[in-house]
Amino acid sequence: MSPLDRVLISSLLLFALPAAHADQGQNVFTQGGANPAAMACQGCHGADGLGMAAAGFPRLAGLPAAYLSKQLRDFRDGTRKNPIMQPLAAALSDEEIAAVSGRLATMPAPAAPDDRRQQMASSAVQQLALYGDWSRQIPGCVQCHGPGGSGVGEHFPPLAHQPAGYLTAQLNAWRDGSRHNDPNQLMAGVAKAMTDDEVKAIAEYFAAGQEVKP
Repeated sequence: MSPLDRVLISSLLLFALPAAHADQGQNVFTQGGANPAAMACQGCHGADGLGMAAAGFPRLAGLPAAYLSKQLRDFRDGTRKNPIMQPLAAALSDEEIAAVSGRLATMPAPAAPDDRRQQMASSAVQQLALYGDWSRQIPGCVQCHGPGGSGVGEHFPPLAHQPAGYLTAQLNAWRDGSRHNDPNQLMAGVAKAMTDDEVKAIAEYFAAGQEVKP
């Protein structure tokens, strides 16, 4: 085999690897993993990955791959508790987690507002979303989760267009300590400082995809 042939084959393999990775991610999403216990994601999260609000299953489509991978690993090692997700994640290999996370990140999702201008809050819930309440050590949600709750990196997922029931459940899990996989226990402190009414209102606010402007 000539040096040119080796270069051509190597180039073809480099192009083939991402495609194979994407195919594996699609298979995990639609059919499940190699282990039969790793059931297809779409069964609970919908064929479009946008979640099932009535059942409290969150949107996965469009979430950052790094965030999704971290959550699946946390479910797998028990750092994050959920009776449905823990056995499913435990049945996934590292390669499958990376593949399905990458696939989900590329799936279409509703766009969150990306308005970075200084805003005036027109309601108490918008005040909390934009600016928080520093007298209680509550930062504005968008200060960590990005404009409109669009999400930032591995630790701050999108809030916009997530089901209100899911957001409420997660805030309550931070409050009662059943969820604790946040960096420096930031969310635990924030959630515990919020009232029941504020938890419900902020969940509904972001579920509706509210723009952070009057």
